[in-house]
Amino acid sequence: MSSATGTGAAGARYRPARVGWLVGSCVVLSAGVALLLGSRLGSDGYSTMLNGIYLASGLPFVVVSLAVSTVFIGVGWARGLRPDLGTLVQPLVVGAALGAMLPFVPRPEPAGLRWLEFAVGFAVICAGVAGYLSAELGIGPTEAPSIAFDPPVPFRWSYMAVQAAGCLLGFALGADVGLGTLLVVFGIGPVVDRIRGWLPRWA
Repeated sequence: MSSATGTGAAGARYRPARVGWLVGSCVVLSAGVALLLGSRLGSDGYSTMLNGIYLASGLPFVVVSLAVSTVFIGVGWARGLRPDLGTLVQPLVVGAALGAMLPFVPRPEPAGLRWLEFAVGFAVICAGVAGYLSAELGIGPTEAPSIAFDPPVPFRWSYMAVQAAGCLLGFALGADVGLGTLLVVFGIGPVVDRIRGWLPRWA
């Protein structure tokens, strides 16, 4: 009896609409990252950290990304956030979608168009992060420490702190940091937190 109940609960948790929401949100997130990269005005703090470690260590980028992801997910797990479907889906979908989108992303030269692309990318990436978090099917490495420490620290501030720490570490290790990076670092937490409140709850 308990086995059947567990199977039914799992089926309800992983119903197609919810999984589709997760995957779709990850694609939206990928589009936001692609637009930020296309604007060439800076990216998020986590990406800056990965780039800095890559430059300083000489290790292949995929190794750096895997190692840092494992550490961040481990921090979340230690705080009670067990890996779930989204923990696997998020990096796989984002990586694949981003690779497919980057060749087609505009790379304008005029400053006004670059800032417009950056602004659109920032809004899109915030919507994507909020969307996949709202699915509540597990979290990716970037958000794991932030969610793990909420409470006691509200997500908007814990996420900002993680992004800022990543930005500082990346910069110290040789990664480029632009004005756009700082805008993302200090703006993404509060904006994602606000958007999450507007989205459906699946749990």
